[in-house]
Parts: sequence; C-alpha cells; structure tokens
Amino acid sequence: MSSTAVGIIGCGNISSIYLKNCHQRFRGIHVAAVADIDLGRAQAQAAEYGVAKACSVEELLADPSIDIVINLTIPAAHGEVALKAIAAGKSVYNEKPLAVARSDAQAMLAQAKAKGVRVGGAPDTFLGAGLQTCRKLIDDGWIGRPIGATAFMMGRGPEGWHPNPHFFYQPGAGPMFDMGPYYLTALTTLLGPVQRVSGSAQISFAERTITNNIQYGQKIPVNTATHVVGVLDFTAGAVASIITSFDVWHSTLPWLEIYGSEGTMLVPDPNNFSGSVKVRRAGAEQWSDMPLTHSFAENSRGLGVLDMAVAIQEGRAHRASGDLAYHVLDIMHTIHDASNENRHIHLTSGVERPAPMPLGMDSKGF
Repeated sequence: MSSTAVGIIGCGNISSIYLKNCHQRFRGIHVAAVADIDLGRAQAQAAEYGVAKACSVEELLADPSIDIVINLTIPAAHGEVALKAIAAGKSVYNEKPLAVARSDAQAMLAQAKAKGVRVGGAPDTFLGAGLQTCRKLIDDGWIGRPIGATAFMMGRGPEGWHPNPHFFYQPGAGPMFDMGPYYLTALTTLLGPVQRVSGSAQISFAERTITNNIQYGQKIPVNTATHVVGVLDFTAGAVASIITSFDVWHSTLPWLEIYGSEGTMLVPDPNNFSGSVKVRRAGAEQWSDMPLTHSFAENSRGLGVLDMAVAIQEGRAHRASGDLAYHVLDIMHTIHDASNENRHIHLTSGVERPAPMPLGMDSKGF
C-alpha cells in the first residue's frame, strides 16, 4: 500500500506530536509540507522533524501531491481553512472542535460530499488501547446493558501553562469546546448517539490572569462559559451527566464511569490513548484491573489521519469521521442552547458508532 502525502496547516503547540507520528512513526502516511501564517514557525517545525517543505497556506493547498490536509489552526479558523482545503480537492482532518459554528461544519460535510473527498476530526484518542478495551468489554457484556454514565473534566484552565491561552476563553473554546470533545467522543463511541440534551452553563469569572512565563500578568476577558453541566439522553436508553470546568481548583472525581445492569466500569482519561480500565461486576467485593486488549497505548495523535488515509485506499469508512465530529459539536452547542433557552432540546444529528479497531492492529498493520 502506497504512502499518502499529507500537509499540516498550523504549526503551534499541538503540531509537534502530529509531526512525530504522521511523519516519523506511522507507516502509510508522510508529511509533505507544513504551513503557518508565521512562516518562520513553519520552517522551524519542518527543520525539527525533517519535512521537506515549509510554505504558505496557499502554496500547500495548491500542491497536487498532497491528498489530506491536517488542520491544526485555532478553533475560530477551523471552518475557513477546512473549506479552502475541500475546495482545493483535498480531504481534511480538523483538530477539535470540527468548527466553531454548526453552519461551517455542515458546509464542510456537504461540500466534501460534492467534491468526493472526506472530512475527519479529532479527537482520535478513542482509537487507542484504553477506550478500545472499554468498547470491547461493553460490547462483550461485562457490565450488562449500559444504563448511565458520568463524565468530569474539572480543572483551573490553561492560563498557567499554555504559551498563548487567550483563545481558550473565547467562543468556540471554553472547557466544553476545548475538552468536551474527548469526553463526548468517548461516550458516543461507547454508548451510541445522543438524542436529547439539557444543560446549564455560566461564566464564573469575567477575567482571567495569565501566570505563564511568557505573558505573566496579562488579563484575558472571558467571553464563553467556563463551567458547563449537561445531561445527555442516548438513543439506546442510557442517561449521562457531564461537567466541564475551568473554574475548579481541586477535585477527586473520576474521568468517566459507565454504569450497566450487571456492573460498573471505570474508564481512563479520554484525553489519553491508554490508562487503567477497571470493572466491578454485581456482587463483586472489589474492582478488577482489566488488561488492555488493543494496541496504541502511547500518544498516537494523528492515528485518525492514518486510519482515514488507509480507509480511502481500501474504500471503507474511516473511524474519526466528520459525521462523528459533527454530532459531538452539535451536542456541545445544544448543551449551551439548552441552558440559554431553559429547556430540553432534541438533536437532529446522529451517527453510527464507528467500527472497533481490530485486535492486534498497530501502525505496521495499516
């Protein structure tokens, strides 16, 4: 199987792991070019990871050798950049969220279908060893019929460590749009699509102070909700609650728990590819540590891109699909809408659970 050429647009903080995996580690894809509005930043990343070409966004999109564009720009630019890539006849894989506005994401999906190209989106952590093990255990009946779940992302925000934290407090970010995709993608791939949502959201502090070493003391105006609570009714019958917050100093809550008719499962951090999986069945006196059944336990960001590239060649559906990313985006918006409108809201989007990863699959098997 031939290697697919991909191009990366956006050479910020997250680009390093994509370059490491997509250019140096995974078989089946290679990075042909990188681009950024700051050409110097693109050149530095190209030199660091051995990429042959650093260029402008326009040059990358015009390169006929590139089949897939990995869009690592800030959330506010996801829609615009992806639509340009699709117009250039290229498949596109967006970092999360798929877009800020539903309309941009809908346009992506429609125009990609018309062009005969594909849309994919992060997170792809659900393809890793931890969450794929959970998927297999649930599908094999270890906890019986899933009836409920809880999800918690409790933190204080990124202004203490991120080199440019301003965008985290603007529309399209905040704790739900920044971290919610990990939790909601995990829940959706484990339990299926969501059909009804309610929620409450608030801005707890109107201003944040940066405490990193680069912009120490600068103030950030907060223009999006920073403490968001949602209740999700799944089509298959389970009910879940989710809290994402940038306003919590300390917490002892778990990342994810799935409750079944025959037991409970502790799910690892959905922001990671690995982690501890525990099951306690009805009547058991203690938790059982479950061995990981699947590969990709290390940081494998970009795995969704690899799966997309191989899926295109094999003529099958890719797992980290645009439809999945759109359903997650729709859930996040609907939680905020439900809070603003003081009501339950039925979703119009839906998605089939992606196929599980095969047992024993690693990057050499693609």
